[in-house]
Amino acid sequence: METESEPRFEALSAITLVTSDMERALRFYGALGFPMEYGGPNEAFTSFKIGTSYLNLIAQAHAPINGWGRVIIYVSDVDALYRKVLALGLKPAFAPSDAPWGERYFHVNDPDGHELSFARPLRRTPLAADR
Repeated sequence: METESEPRFEALSAITLVTSDMERALRFYGALGFPMEYGGPNEAFTSFKIGTSYLNLIAQAHAPINGWGRVIIYVSDVDALYRKVLALGLKPAFAPSDAPWGERYFHVNDPDGHELSFARPLRRTPLAADR
């Protein structure tokens, strides 16, 4: 007799965010360097490839969604991206900082108010690992 095992979660495929203005959102994500895989300014759906996952944008097709959320994206260099964000005239919530949970990060909102957190795991030193 075969027993059925509990299904397991394997990976996050995508996050989809609603936008009220696809063209404006694409300018924002394009300026940050997000690589577009599908869609465009006149499309109702656009995907950006991030590692093995996707950040999708969908044109607002229903009533506004009320709520709050944050998308956390690991990047190779938090401070370099922060400087790029400032050079683009964007206003991050705060400068990059090291969090007690082991990440260096900062937040910036996209044009639709979605909070993006750009982060990088901190390297653990042998001394810190002993604590």
